[in-house]
Amino acid sequence: MTVTVADRILGCLKGIATGDAIGKQTETLSHEGVLHWYPHGIRGFEGTPGSVIPRYVGNAKREWRIGETTDDTEMTVAVARAILTDRNVSHVSVGRELLRCTKCVHPGLKSLWEFHQAGDPARVARNHDGCGAAIRVAPVGILYASHRAEELLNGAREASVSTHGGSLAIAAAAATAAAVSAAIDGASPHELLDLAERAAAEAERRWRGPSAPLFADAVRTVRHDLERVPAMGASEIAARRFPNQPLTIVPLALGLATVMASAEEAILLAANIGGDSDSVASIAGGILGAMYPITVNDLWYTVVERVNDHDLVAVANEMAQLRH
Repeated sequence: MTVTVADRILGCLKGIATGDAIGKQTETLSHEGVLHWYPHGIRGFEGTPGSVIPRYVGNAKREWRIGETTDDTEMTVAVARAILTDRNVSHVSVGRELLRCTKCVHPGLKSLWEFHQAGDPARVARNHDGCGAAIRVAPVGILYASHRAEELLNGAREASVSTHGGSLAIAAAAATAAAVSAAIDGASPHELLDLAERAAAEAERRWRGPSAPLFADAVRTVRHDLERVPAMGASEIAARRFPNQPLTIVPLALGLATVMASAEEAILLAANIGGDSDSVASIAGGILGAMYPITVNDLWYTVVERVNDHDLVAVANEMAQLRH
């Protein structure tokens, strides 16, 4: 069976959304906390879709529901809308769409909160090094083929700077955009990682932070570390590379995407590790969904569409027509 570019783009978006929703069940938990709430581990959606995730019952910020996607998917769709409207990537159009996003807009998430408080779609952040740019940058990788390195690099920065202007954040976004693009082009895991590392290194060279370039090295180091893990179990990875800061979250997602061959399996592994599990699961799930579309769990995706009504099939079809 021939896998088309359109199949890969849809697989990418499905992988992002299902990874986001599955991973949300354990976000911010330690690995021990995951096992406390889910003694048998995460095996999919743990409970009735649409009902409140047990540990979020009574949560003052939001009672997240089983099957609900987070700001990760919301902002990914926002970047896609901006691209579909303008036929290119501009931080002003991305900013316009991000101002329509409502999830996770609270003082605890400073990057998005400051942007919404300013209320200016043309605003350019000068700081923030979290993974908030990387988790929404996939549409840039969908728009540009992997040989268009310059467009990918600049597009990643344009999609980032509304909320994340730090060097590490832009490098993470550049690496993720390059990885998504390479996956859609059918690149091998080795080729994909090489393009991601080069994009990160060039981003750090152009938009240097106060410290020495670190991100590209972290991507390489985490990948090599994962290759030495005998069984790829959640406990061992949590002990080695727990995803709770910029130099472990996106590098772990990229590492999983290049040592595994199933979006479903990578999403479950990320969810069972804990930490920033929704971000790791959505990034890895999106890349693997593009590489191997058949490995996205369609039952999970059916739940995600029923709970969220994203209509990612329509988004994917429109984005596929723009890819160049």
